[in-house]
Amino acid sequence: MLAIPGSLFSLGLFIVLAIIILSMAIKVVREYQRLVVFRLGRCIGERGPGIVFLIPIVDRPVWVDLREQYLEIPHQTCITQDNAPISIDFLIYWKVVDAVDSVIQVRNFAGASQGIATTTLRAVIGDIILDDVLAKREHINQVLRVKLDEVTERWGVKVTAVEISEILPPRDVQEAMVRQMTAERNRRAMVTEADGKREAAIKVAEGEKQAAILKAEGDRQAAILRAEGFSLALEKIFSVAKTVDAKTMSLQYLETLKALGASPATKFVFPMEFANLLRPFAQFAQEAMGGDQGKASK
Repeated sequence: MLAIPGSLFSLGLFIVLAIIILSMAIKVVREYQRLVVFRLGRCIGERGPGIVFLIPIVDRPVWVDLREQYLEIPHQTCITQDNAPISIDFLIYWKVVDAVDSVIQVRNFAGASQGIATTTLRAVIGDIILDDVLAKREHINQVLRVKLDEVTERWGVKVTAVEISEILPPRDVQEAMVRQMTAERNRRAMVTEADGKREAAIKVAEGEKQAAILKAEGDRQAAILRAEGFSLALEKIFSVAKTVDAKTMSLQYLETLKALGASPATKFVFPMEFANLLRPFAQFAQEAMGGDQGKASK
């Protein structure tokens, strides 16, 4: 068996002791941490961040976390001002602002905060009726935060926020709320349906109005165009009629008599003016016969 020299054993023991002493004397404190140092039982203040040197065995450090943390308060049964039992659970967000006071002034902040929170919650809810508890959650959060902050301030801790997670009213109240919600939804559905029908009726009426306006406008334009066409036709007839002489008219009369003679009727009724209509034709016939006789005598 190999024997270890006494000098080598002593050196190894010294190195181990040195490492232990250095680990106790040198502490690395992060930015979000602080060390509250007690020297022989007396607090000498907080240290950090960075490297902190302590006197081994003489100094005792207590680590403090400065980051924001939360504390969950389980369901608490409270009685409202109108004697309705409700169950509430909420969260408390807090952070250490004075490391020394957080160590010296309170032993267990979580337990102390939970006791203060439940007591404060019952006091706040006891001054509010059930409807306001359900409707004014943000107001209750603000009141709880202010009251808790007043108590925890002396512990070097600040309550940054209080958030109610859930409020459970009595079963009969829940059933009434469900019925009320269903009735409200039905009412909104009926209102929405009625608004839709009204809008549809308005749209249909507007469409019919526009259609009637367009039809009336079309009829007006058509009537104007027909009147203009009839006027142009009359003007054309009048212009042509001015170029027709008496002989042409007489020939037209003869054509008419020819058409009448070709009909199966045996009686014809002529107006008194008919003789006047035939007079130009008789004159034309006489002129034609006189011309023929003159040619024969020659």
